[in-house]
Amino acid sequence: MDKLNLLSEMPKVDLHVHLDGCIKPATLLRLADRQGVLLPSNDLSDLQTYVQVGEDCTNLTEYLTKFDFVLPFLQTGEALEQVAFEVVEQAAEHRIKYIEVRFAPQLHRKEGLSAAQAIQHVIAGLNRGETQYGVKARTIAICMRNHPLADNVEVIEAASLFIGNGLVAVDLAGDETNFPASLFREVFQLAQSFGIPVTIHAGEAAGPDNIEEAVLHLGASRIGHGVRLKESDSVMSLIREQRIPLELCPTSNIQTKAVNGWDVYPIREYYDQGILFTVNTDNPGVSGTDITKEYRLLTEKFGFTLPEISTLILNGVEASFLNPLEKADMKRDFEQIFTQLGVYDSTKH
Repeated sequence: MDKLNLLSEMPKVDLHVHLDGCIKPATLLRLADRQGVLLPSNDLSDLQTYVQVGEDCTNLTEYLTKFDFVLPFLQTGEALEQVAFEVVEQAAEHRIKYIEVRFAPQLHRKEGLSAAQAIQHVIAGLNRGETQYGVKARTIAICMRNHPLADNVEVIEAASLFIGNGLVAVDLAGDETNFPASLFREVFQLAQSFGIPVTIHAGEAAGPDNIEEAVLHLGASRIGHGVRLKESDSVMSLIREQRIPLELCPTSNIQTKAVNGWDVYPIREYYDQGILFTVNTDNPGVSGTDITKEYRLLTEKFGFTLPEISTLILNGVEASFLNPLEKADMKRDFEQIFTQLGVYDSTKH
């Protein structure tokens, strides 16, 4: 079996994927029809340009316009459930066995849903997908940097109702440059008081001080992106010593210009220096990517071998917010398949 086929066959996880970054043009058509909204075009290839960035995406601002286009269609329980279900369906196509799907409840309330109801509907869609496709699926509730304190507190309180019942963590996302992590200590102290695990978008659009703040003061046990970690030796040491996993999203990081090009993308450097990281899709629909494609890029651009890829996938299992028993079972299953495929190096584990 050639390398590409082996990559396709390998079981995988995706720990950093946004619900509203996964919408297919065909789904958008259906949602618009049901909601009585006129789209700029009913042609699927035309619609693609509204939901997906091109090769020439210039910055994060341009990238984020795609979310502005789809969000109005994601304001009902039915829509959230449908899209969550389809995320699992798409994951199954790429041998993903576990996925953590994140979304910001406060962005889905224009039709009267509460934050808790939004979470409930997403979990229902994920559960339906899990039943149908055998992909274990959980959600992460996002607090937004540009939202007032009360809104973010409401998200944490709503998330606390579902911890252990479909929800595994809370997150902070949005404009990192103008809203540094230090502004959100109170919000995430509340999360810690509820015993909710925390991952924080940091070191993407702003520097490594945000990563340090997220770990030391917001209780982050994982970091979303973290590509700018290498700008500080001391923060790099902190992340390595505490074994805090980074959730790298290579294609997205290049498109948003979090990193200026593949030649300076730090993934091989992080691997060689013992930084724990996982590989994820971020927004498959917006970025025009999938998890197999992300791993293929690693083999083509950075020379990662298939045994190294199996290590990265197992990093994802270990970094997941599953309970220890579920992690151990999944790790054993993955190792068995990797061994059968001939891509497992037991000396590395």
